[in-house]
Amino acid sequence: MVLAGIGFILTIGVFLLSTGARGPFPLGGRSQEIPNPETGSSRRAALIGMYLALLSILMFFAAFSVVMFARRGTSDDWVSLPLPDILWINTVLLVASSGCLEWARRSLHRGHREVFNFCWTAGVLLGVGFFFGQYTAWSELLKDGFYINSGPSSSFFYMITVAHALHLSGGLVCLLYVEFEALRFRLGPAKRTFVDVSRNYWHFMGAIWVYVILLFQFWG
Repeated sequence: MVLAGIGFILTIGVFLLSTGARGPFPLGGRSQEIPNPETGSSRRAALIGMYLALLSILMFFAAFSVVMFARRGTSDDWVSLPLPDILWINTVLLVASSGCLEWARRSLHRGHREVFNFCWTAGVLLGVGFFFGQYTAWSELLKDGFYINSGPSSSFFYMITVAHALHLSGGLVCLLYVEFEALRFRLGPAKRTFVDVSRNYWHFMGAIWVYVILLFQFWG
């Protein structure tokens, strides 16, 4: 969990770095570009930082997977954990959230601000729904007597899904920041770096979740 907390901090740090690519400010309801020679370098730095953060997160979950495979393959006390049905609903919510964010980004590049605001808000709400769904899934498992110390399968499930939720919560903070800026019409061309960073990070964590749910469905 300590590593997950570090991942959360990295997420916020990369996002704050991406907000250095500033420039447009609202004037009469529209964004007006102010030349900023550092915008290009700030964008490159933000993207490089994001890719490094994603690599570290990928290694984190890969390490968990290797340990899980080794634990199951060398023991005879592994009992598969029955997955609550709501986890599949959560998966649909997260995938739909990524779809809305992608639609929002494309709308922004086409200059359709109202469509962007609507789709981005929808993506954020679906993301929040995912967190509520995860809490419900954990509650159902606890109610049925599956605790973190009930067995190796449940231990790995709680550790991996909670770690994923912590990493994803960093992405949600980024999405909410973009939402706030969008409602203030402060997302001109020079500030779209953190839109791209937020979207890419959310897509990545969505892919990680799909991997996690399939991992426990077929191997957990």
